[in-house]
Amino acid sequence: MAEKRDYYEVLGVSKTASADEIKKAYRKKAVQYHPDKNPGDKAAEEKFKEAAEAYDVLSDSQKRQRYDQFGHAGMGGASGFGGAGMSMDDIFSQFGDIFGGGFSSFFGGGGRSSGPRVRRGSDLRVRVRVTLEEIATGVDKKIKVKKMVNCKSCHGTGSADGGQGETCPTCQGTGRVMRAQRTILGMMQVQEECSTCHGEGRVIKNKCTSCHGEGVVREEEVIDIHIPAGVYGGMQIPVQGKGNAAPHGGISGDLLVLIEEEEHKDFIRDESDLIYNLLLDMPTAILGGQVQIPTLQGEAKITIAPGTQPGKVLRMRGKGLPMIDQYARQYGTGDMLINVGVYIPEHLNKDEKKIIEQLKHSENIRPGASDKKNFFKNLFR
Repeated sequence: MAEKRDYYEVLGVSKTASADEIKKAYRKKAVQYHPDKNPGDKAAEEKFKEAAEAYDVLSDSQKRQRYDQFGHAGMGGASGFGGAGMSMDDIFSQFGDIFGGGFSSFFGGGGRSSGPRVRRGSDLRVRVRVTLEEIATGVDKKIKVKKMVNCKSCHGTGSADGGQGETCPTCQGTGRVMRAQRTILGMMQVQEECSTCHGEGRVIKNKCTSCHGEGVVREEEVIDIHIPAGVYGGMQIPVQGKGNAAPHGGISGDLLVLIEEEEHKDFIRDESDLIYNLLLDMPTAILGGQVQIPTLQGEAKITIAPGTQPGKVLRMRGKGLPMIDQYARQYGTGDMLINVGVYIPEHLNKDEKKIIEQLKHSENIRPGASDKKNFFKNLFR
């Protein structure tokens, strides 16, 4: 299978293009590759579909943000189309008004039979809080969501007898009707969705009493979700088909899981690195030794060299968080950075003061000119 082209490349716009620029670019591509203008040209039809798919994503601010972050893999079916498998009917149904009157009327055609429309349920967005420990390993969670689900009484059909309804008398089952519209080019035939059956081609006469003919009811559902290792606050993970169910057995929307990261009592996160502030007592900073510090994997001992200065940064490789790319694939692990501080006591008893006074005039305690220079140079570099 050929690799999908970048959506911005498909429309010929930059990644900073405005919504108006994206719409204009799509309009131009749609005119260029429209099937009515290129009859029988399969290559033009594929380019027309490709442009429609790109516009479907880039014209939606949420889809566009997700695409910018994770590319094609991050869409997770969020596009209203399915790439090469999408139909021309889907495109005309969704984008038929971009020229203000429908594609067929724009080219002077007699109308395109789009056929009955399959509805799609709306997406749902939920917030899920995760800890750094969960981010380090990935986690499976169960969440309760109030959403539209298929009616159990009629199995989602909306009909009391479980049938699929009757052919719509207005559109004769096509889901589309024609109307005349006056344009600058004169009167033209425009195809639009049937208002009686809402494009489905069928109407429910004997409606289910549980869902009143809609085929869906609101209920609470427990959903299993997997949160991969390395996620971060603000990241959005799509779970296909777990959004609201669509009326009359249509396609369910997606569940969009927005990650919220809990603040940790010990660590500060810097992308895939973790920062730990270590406050040493004066004797350990001067004499050196071993100290115990927390990590996400448990307690660890580190060696403090004699004469360790405040502001020194120690690095523990591989003790940070997993690194993930735009496809949520792990490719490495960050580090833990230990910022060293030295505690200077504010209150001393008489004996402690006496000891410090004895050390005050020692040559090894008093800093020299070179010591001052190196200390501040290292501290602020």
